[in-house]
Amino acid sequence: MAKLNGTSVTVVLIGEETSRRPYVQYELQQSYKRRNGIIGVHIHNCKDKDGNVCSKGSTTFGELGKDSGGNTVYFFQIAKVYDWADDDGYKNLGKWIEDAAPK
Repeated sequence: MAKLNGTSVTVVLIGEETSRRPYVQYELQQSYKRRNGIIGVHIHNCKDKDGNVCSKGSTTFGELGKDSGGNTVYFFQIAKVYDWADDDGYKNLGKWIEDAAPK
């Protein structure tokens, strides 16, 4: 997947319908396969152009892959998840990404 070339961290902006998007699951699976760090950021408290907010999205993205022991790995097991509004994403996103980068 060319879009992931040169990346070490994958950030998922989690909205109301994100977990239902097949392409998001595919990108997460590819990110796990590449050993990218993965974080999620809930954006349900962010207003759209009309001032509306959506419901908090699910972090259930299905199976991402298998670990070295053959066990199924899920997003909630490996990803740190933040809230853009409550955790001050504007100020902290860079730190979150740095913290998630593989060492």
